[in-house]
Amino acid sequence: MAPTTGDQAPEFEALLCTGETFRSTELSAALDGGGVLVFFGFAFSAIDENWWKRYDRADWDEFDVPVLGVSRDGPYAQNAFIRYLDSPFRMFSDTDGNASEAFDLLTERGGMADTSTPMRSVFVIDDEGEIAYEWVGDDWISPVPREEVEAAVAEL
Repeated sequence: MAPTTGDQAPEFEALLCTGETFRSTELSAALDGGGVLVFFGFAFSAIDENWWKRYDRADWDEFDVPVLGVSRDGPYAQNAFIRYLDSPFRMFSDTDGNASEAFDLLTERGGMADTSTPMRSVFVIDDEGEIAYEWVGDDWISPVPREEVEAAVAEL
């Protein structure tokens, strides 16, 4: 079961991509007084491209804490995706699924031949590493409740 509000955010280590470089980084090291962790399916999918553009237009890059993506894509794909979107956000390359498994979000994608990705979800994490807000989607296309995420970040 994915962590819920009040739980400690599970620690993981994965390659953190900036659009140009990637380095093995622990989640706690990437958080800066807290953060927003956005799990998504695939870089370059139309759905995820749309949502990351919406986060950018909503000025999530102006939060006082970082917004970090997580998907199973490799670091070169993540960096290309960040550059393609001209995105201000960094993204973890969770190729081995450790981050997705730590948050208990890894699920098989129907009709995709043994392909597993994290469920679309958002976690707002406070400066103590505690989950302050969580949302886990029931499907791959429903919108993230942006106003709820923004309110949770404002309360950090």
